[in-house]
Amino acid sequence: MSTGETPFSLVYGVEALIPVEIGEPSTRFEQGTEESNSEEMQFNLDLLEGRREDALIRMAAQKQVIERYYNRRARLRFFKIGDFVLKKVFQSMKAANSGKLSPTWEGAYRVRDIAGKGAYELETMDGKILPSHWNVVHLKRYYF
Repeated sequence: MSTGETPFSLVYGVEALIPVEIGEPSTRFEQGTEESNSEEMQFNLDLLEGRREDALIRMAAQKQVIERYYNRRARLRFFKIGDFVLKKVFQSMKAANSGKLSPTWEGAYRVRDIAGKGAYELETMDGKILPSHWNVVHLKRYYF
């Protein structure tokens, strides 16, 4: 696991003995007695909370590394009110007889309002408002 711990050890505080180790004599199984086992269990349970905290810290650090990697490569686009954009034409919106050479973008539209994070309300050049909000993924800037 990325935390450096197995899920079993984070829950129970010890590593699991697999059936092969029980059936075949090993030093780990042979040298264990009931009292040494209970002492070791108590010692491991005392350290368990610290191991869980260390695992949480490593998980948080790994998430930060992944976030930095994503943010470095992501090309985020933002539009301001009044910017001109083109809107993607989806297959369901195309005319029935249009083929693969039909345009994939239509417009130009003006950004009328910012509807939320990455969502925009568009209007045509003559001021008619489009009925739904459009995500930034389906828009691109239009240059005259």
